Amino acid sequence: MATSVEDGRAEYPVRSEEDLLEARHAVRAVCLTVGFGLVDQTRVVTAASELVRNAYIHGGGGTLTIERLARPSAKGVRLTVADAGPGIANVDVALTDGYSTGAGLGHGLGGARRLMHEFWIDTRPGGGTTVCATRWTSG
Repeated sequence: MATSVEDGRAEYPVRSEEDLLEARHAVRAVCLTVGFGLVDQTRVVTAASELVRNAYIHGGGGTLTIERLARPSAKGVRLTVADAGPGIANVDVALTDGYSTGAGLGHGLGGARRLMHEFWIDTRPGGGTTVCATRWTSG
């Protein structure tokens, strides 16, 4: 179970199929409170879905942290997905469309990056992966 996002930050476990659904609902709810329109809500929820599914399938589970952000000209949502899995051997290759180590189409990680304004990956073989992605309102 997650903590409340009302304080600006919440953590969600990613250990089951049900957790993936709960994460999507939580991200959508935060997007609404931040003021994203339908298109931006869809972008953030889609990115979140790809990232938590990767953590579940490839990383053996992990944690999604959702943060509400504010700066003078915009509000935003930051998603941080961390796992303790095998890591990503080559991030550049993993971000290439069509590359997949599983049964997917290979658009998840690169697609998530394109849907968000800010995106970074911290990973090392055998050391897990943390992906941080942020999207901002236009003002």
